[in-house]
This record gives sequence, C-alpha cells and structure tokens, in this order.
Amino acid sequence: MFRIAEQETDSQSTRQNRSLSHDRRNHVPIGSVRELTRHCADQDQYTGTAVNERRTAALQRAFEQVEAFIDGLDRRPVGATASPDELRARLASALPERGLEPVDVIDELVAATREGLHGSTSGRFFAWVIGGTLDAALAADWLTACWNQNAALSACSPAAAAVEEVAGKWLKELLDLPREASFAFTTGCQLAHFTCLAAARDAVLQRTGWEVNRDGLSGAPAVRIIASDQRHASVDRAIRFLGFGDRSIRTAATGDSGQMETDGFRRLLEEESSPTIVVLNAADLNVAAFDDFPVLIPMARAAGAWVHVDGAFGLMARASCSRKPLTEGVELADSWATDTHKWLNVPFDCGFAVVRDRAAHQRSMSVGASYISHDCRSRDQLDWNPEWSRRARGFAVYAALRELGRAGMEAMIDRCCENARGLVQGMGLLPGCKVVCEPRLNQGLVRFPDPARGASETDHDRRTDQVIALINATGEAFFSGTTWKGKRAMRVSVVNWRTSEEDVRRSIAAVASVLKTTLQPLAAVTGRRA
Repeated sequence: MFRIAEQETDSQSTRQNRSLSHDRRNHVPIGSVRELTRHCADQDQYTGTAVNERRTAALQRAFEQVEAFIDGLDRRPVGATASPDELRARLASALPERGLEPVDVIDELVAATREGLHGSTSGRFFAWVIGGTLDAALAADWLTACWNQNAALSACSPAAAAVEEVAGKWLKELLDLPREASFAFTTGCQLAHFTCLAAARDAVLQRTGWEVNRDGLSGAPAVRIIASDQRHASVDRAIRFLGFGDRSIRTAATGDSGQMETDGFRRLLEEESSPTIVVLNAADLNVAAFDDFPVLIPMARAAGAWVHVDGAFGLMARASCSRKPLTEGVELADSWATDTHKWLNVPFDCGFAVVRDRAAHQRSMSVGASYISHDCRSRDQLDWNPEWSRRARGFAVYAALRELGRAGMEAMIDRCCENARGLVQGMGLLPGCKVVCEPRLNQGLVRFPDPARGASETDHDRRTDQVIALINATGEAFFSGTTWKGKRAMRVSVVNWRTSEEDVRRSIAAVASVLKTTLQPLAAVTGRRA
C-alpha cells in the first residue's frame, strides 16, 4: 500500500530525524513507482491493458522528471532563465486536431517549460515568502490529484472531510489558538482573509441590528477597517471583494520597528463610533514586525471592534517555544489567517482561516439546496469555505504534520530563523552592503548603496535593484526587492525546510562576487560626476 505516513511503531525521534535529515532532502520517499501507478490504476474504471500501460508510462515519466528536478536543485540556476517570448514560442502551437500519447504530452510539457521554472523548492530561494515542499506532503499531493475528490461535502468524499477535520484540529493545537474556533482551508491567505473578514462583517453589522447576509450592504451602516500602513495588499483586496471599498480603510501609522503606533491607533478608534474591524500584523512581510497584541487588542475590543490577524507566516512562530513570545496576546483576537504553503511547507496552494465566532463564520459561508446532501455525523467544508469546487487540501496538510510532528515543526522554524540571521549578518559584513533590518524572526532587509560621492536616495534605490538583478543572474541564489519606509531594499525570507548552512554560505559568496565586480559607482553608468 502506498504510504503517506510512517508506521505507528516508528519512534517519534526516528520520524523526526528521517524528515529533517539533509541527506535525504533531494529524494521523494514515495515507495516504488509501481506502487503508485498500481494504486492509481485501482481508481480507474478502465481496465484495458493498453490503457493501463499508457497511464503507467506517463506516471513513470512524470516521476522520473520529478526526481530529476529535485536532484538538480543544487546544480541548476535557482531563478528561471527563459524569457516570456521563448516560453510562448515553445508552447503556443496550434490547438492539435488529434491527441498525443500521455507520455509524449509529459515529455513535451517538460521540454517546453524547461528554464522557465524557478527553483522555488531550492534551499537558496529567498524571494517573497515561499516554502519548499516536504516529501510526505508532495507524495500526498500526488495522491490528491489521483483520487480527484471534490472536498466540498462529506457526501462528496468522506475521507477528504475526515482528514481535513483532523488536520484543522491539529493546526489549532499547534498554533495554540482557541480549540472551539471554527476553521477553513482555503487557496491561500487571500481567501483566508476574505473568509475571516466575511465573518467579521456579519458580526459587527449584526450588533447594529443589520442582517448583511439577508439584506446586503445597500443601506447598511458604514463599516470602517483600521489597518497598518505595512499591511499586505491581500487585505485590501479582501476588503474590496466584500463590498467595503478602499475608502473604508483607515490607515494606522507604524514606527521604526514596523509595529502599529499605540497613540495613533487610539486616536483612530476614538474618531468614529461606526462598526469597526481592526486588522493587525503577526509578522509583516518586510521585517516580520508583530503588532503589540496585549495592548492593541483589548483597546479594540473595548471599542466594540472585531480584531483580525494577518499571520501569513508569522503565526507559525507559535509552534516554536523560543519564538512564541513574539506572538504574545495574539490569541485574544477574533480571527486569524495564515498560509500552510509557507512555513508548513506543503505544496501550493493552501491557506488556513480560523474564526472564534463559529456562528458568524457559518452564516457567512454556508448555503443550502435540495441537491446538497448533508451528513449530520460529519463536517461539511462548504459550511466554512467560499469555494464549492475545491481541491482536497487536507491530505497534504495532514501528511506534513505527520512527517514533522511538533518537534520537527519547531526545529524547522528555529533553523530557518537562524539561517536568516546568518544570511543577513554575513551579507552585512561585505563591502557595499548595508543591513537595514536584522531578522527578529525569518525576514531581514539589506540595501546596496551607490558608492559615488553625493549619491542620492534615488541612486541608492537604483543600485539596490541593479545588484538584486545581478545576484539573481548568477543562478546561485534568488532574492526579491521591496520598499521599506520609502527606500528600496533586498528582502531575505527563509521559510524552506531545505535551507542549510551550506546554502547560506553559497548565497553570501554569490552576493560577495557580484559586489566585487560592481565596484564601479552607478554614477559612471549614468554619466554623473562622482
């Protein structure tokens, strides 16, 4: 039988050592390909020999390509090298009149997309906030595609409903959030925000006597949203999706640390008495700043506001004893959103929404119809999610949690934080690199000032972006840029279980090489006198 979890007779330490060992990080422990293809064949209604052979050939080839991709992560350029025009030229043939053999389709697809894929599962990919993929989660995701379940109702897939119920319970325990809270697995933090804020909309308007799910927003009391000037843009989109509009947002200033300023927040609360939703950060995307939850949440609650927390990656800090103090007080909020495809390292895509007020959550999402089969013994995902047709994301989450366990998750978070610190501090020692923010968690910022005499902030910004592009062009590491407090910087984000001390060393060496060969001031390129 194809396995996504270790046998119960294995010791906890054995499972953790197996999952965390760098010696196995380039291999997918899915058993033999014959086991996988036989399992998939069992699910197929067509039993003809020719059909089985075609499927086996295609799955075998896909497995070989997966192994080659993962085994080559340390040798290939981390960033994609093919241009959009090159990729279009390879892919954009005429729609074929006749189909191809499945194995030929796989061969063509791999050849056409080669050099167009980032090595985002590499231990030297530090752009945005993208995790790797744990072995068990990858294998479980393959099975998810094979099983092809619509995880909307227990009636559609009893196993998908059950595994999601267990995985959600485990995540609430791991993050030490209210056990009685409801939850939803979504496509990502974007829809997790939407789900949580839909419940918030229902709750704050109901307190005024307005039933938004029955009467809509036309004529409803105006709702204001107070959010940080360092909020993620997905919060703004969720607000627009819910019909509030950008003008409903009241932006709260942050200090040098990235935390929301208490006095400014208090003034915003006191300015109006309308229904209020507050959005706080559990690690903003640039410097991983945590808002002062023990102070801000009680203030908001006293004003009758609903408090939502954007914890896309920072909420996972609660799984580490040494990092959990950063999140002190976050459990006082009303809703929380995070991504499991970040620090839990499951394949894209999977977000996680948690809502304290189960009734508001269910009122905002649930729907009934004569053709919907409810099972009172089970949890129907449709009651908690905005999607009707949805992938069974619970399988990969369950597999990841089984592979890691509590100790493995904590070790991975701590390792990522130490590697982020080592990376930023190491680059900070290089001539031509300036540390803007040392990691307090897993995120840091550096900047590459223009060495020309009299260089302006615009010159420093331009050179920073230039150096980032040159580092990425080496193929040794991949970073992304950002703007922090009005200045361009290179963001360092470490959430990948594969990232090792050797990856940190290679990445610092790549930055050093670029800086050594770009000592010529940007002024010489622009023609400005130094």
